[in-house]
Amino acid sequence: MRYRLFGRTGLRVSELFLGAMRFGSVDQARPIIDLYAGSGGNVIDTADAYGGSEDIVGEVLAGRRDRFVLASKYSLPRDPADINAAGNHRKNLRLALESSLRRLRTDHLDIYWVHFWDRHTPIEETLRALDDAVRAGKILYAGISDAPSWIVARANTLAEWHDWTEFAGLQVPYSLLQRDIERELLPMAEAFGLTVAAWAPLAHGKLGRSADTAVDEREHKVLVAVQEVARELGATPAQVALAWTRAHSRAVHPLAGASSPAQLADNLAALELELPGEAVGRLESATDFELGFPRDFLTDDFLGPHQLDGR
Repeated sequence: MRYRLFGRTGLRVSELFLGAMRFGSVDQARPIIDLYAGSGGNVIDTADAYGGSEDIVGEVLAGRRDRFVLASKYSLPRDPADINAAGNHRKNLRLALESSLRRLRTDHLDIYWVHFWDRHTPIEETLRALDDAVRAGKILYAGISDAPSWIVARANTLAEWHDWTEFAGLQVPYSLLQRDIERELLPMAEAFGLTVAAWAPLAHGKLGRSADTAVDEREHKVLVAVQEVARELGATPAQVALAWTRAHSRAVHPLAGASSPAQLADNLAALELELPGEAVGRLESATDFELGFPRDFLTDDFLGPHQLDGR
C-alpha cells in the first residue's frame, strides 16, 4: 500500500479507500477492516445515511480508532418528520455531526463530507459551519460529494479569501461506464489540488461480471474489453476496472466497498496492477466517451500556428 496527501493538506491517505456502506453486522465488518488495516489501508468512509454502518464501524474500531482516517457524511434526510433534518445548513450539520460522533464512538472525524449539493443553502453558510466545526476540533478536514464543479470552485475560492477551511477532497462516481467527471470535475479537482474519492469504481459490480450480464450494447462492449485485458494480464475484471481509475489521474483514489474479505483481497490486488498504455487506450475506446464542448473545442490547436511556447 502506498500513500498520498489528502488534497493540499499534510494528511496521509492510502491509495484505496474502504467504503463501509455494505456493512450489515459487526461480524461481517471486522474481518474486512482487519484485512484492510493489515494491508496498510487507513481510510474508512461511511455516512449517517448508510443504515447502521456508523454503529458497526464504531464498534469495530473501538480501541484503535486513531489508527484510521475516519470519514463520514451528512446532508441526506435523517428524520422524515423534521423538515430541517436534511440539507447542508448549519442546524442540520451540527445535529448530524453530533449524532455521527456518538455512533462512531469518537470525539472527532478526520474527514467530514458534504454528501451532496443542497441548492437551497448558500455555500457560504455551509463553509462557515464546517469551519466552526474544524475550529472546535470536531472535524479535521472537509470534503464535498456529488456537486457541480462550479460550486466546488466557488466554495474553495471563497474559503481562501475568508481564511475558512477549504474542501480538500471531492467524492464522485467514476468508472469505465461513467466517465462524466473527466469533462469538468476532474480537471477542476486537479487544478485545486483536491483528492478525488471515486465511488462506484466497479459501476455497482457490473465491471466485475460477465459480458453476458450487460443490459445494452455499450455496456457489453466495455465488459468485453475489460475481460479481454484481464485475460491478457492474468488479472480479474474487477482488478482491471479499478486499475484503470488509478491510471487516468493521480488525484483519484478508488473508494471500494466489500462484502467479504475475499472480495476486498481481490480489490487490493488491483493496486499492484499496472495497465499498459495500449490496454488503457483499448478500454477507453470501448466506452465511446466524448468530452464534449468546451473541452473538445478548446484543444491545443485552438490557438493556431502562433502558440505560446509555455516555457
